[in-house]
Amino acid sequence: MIQIEQLTKSFGDVKAMQGVTLDLKPGLFGLLGPNGAGKSTLMRTMATLQPPDSGTITYEGEDIVQNPNLMRRVLGYLPQDFGVYPRISAQAMLDQIAIMKGIVSKKDRTRVVGQLLEQTNLTHARKKSLSTYSGGMRQRFGIAQALLGDPKLIIVDEPTAGLDPEERNRFHNLLSEIGENVVVILSTHIVEDVADLCPRMAVMNGGRIVSEGAPQELVDQLAGRIWKKAISKTDLADHQQRYTVISTRLSAGQTLIRALADSNPGEGFEPAQPDMEDVYFATLAEHRHTNQTTAQAA
Repeated sequence: MIQIEQLTKSFGDVKAMQGVTLDLKPGLFGLLGPNGAGKSTLMRTMATLQPPDSGTITYEGEDIVQNPNLMRRVLGYLPQDFGVYPRISAQAMLDQIAIMKGIVSKKDRTRVVGQLLEQTNLTHARKKSLSTYSGGMRQRFGIAQALLGDPKLIIVDEPTAGLDPEERNRFHNLLSEIGENVVVILSTHIVEDVADLCPRMAVMNGGRIVSEGAPQELVDQLAGRIWKKAISKTDLADHQQRYTVISTRLSAGQTLIRALADSNPGEGFEPAQPDMEDVYFATLAEHRHTNQTTAQAA
């Protein structure tokens, strides 16, 4: 449905995208990566807010870089930060956005806006000013405006950052419902969001797609390669120097580390069942190692 081929984008000396290639079908697709990985640059480029330096994006065979209006007609976009008129109600704001999206009939707008407010659980607060909304309510309003006009592609950029667990769960359910019939791209640095929602995903780092596939398949590829150990905090630096430590966390006064190795490193390490966090951190660690090796060879 949407093919991305060899996208590049630089801002001065910063290479925000380097040969990004993806093939997107209907359903939820997770784009996972740390801050600064290039995710927002890719999302903004797909939303036709900025052109790439090179590469193509095609929607059903049509080049949207050359004709951005093709994408704009089928796009719903919830950026990481979006502004609202604080004194206007959600209902009135959605009505205005519906007009801009070409829904000219007042009867049709009333029906569509009402349905979206119900779908996003905002009917009870439809006449309240947006300035009174909590963070979770604002995000649900953002999804409501993104859904106006029956979009075929929905992009949500860091949608659950800052939400409490209840709102995050509600937002997950909403995204899951939406993603049954259209392409939904969930761009985030929160591993659980992708693990819980997305049948397909990619990890982006340094402007590149460094891993792609079904979450469980990527987890299975780490079988027998993840090792765990409890150490004192004072031993952490030594272990990080000697092993490929991909993650650490504190528990009951001890530091629990997880390391990546093809065989048991010994010295008290035990095998660990891999999970999506291991996929994420192992992918980033291997990408850093590849970059360091390349730099040393140069």
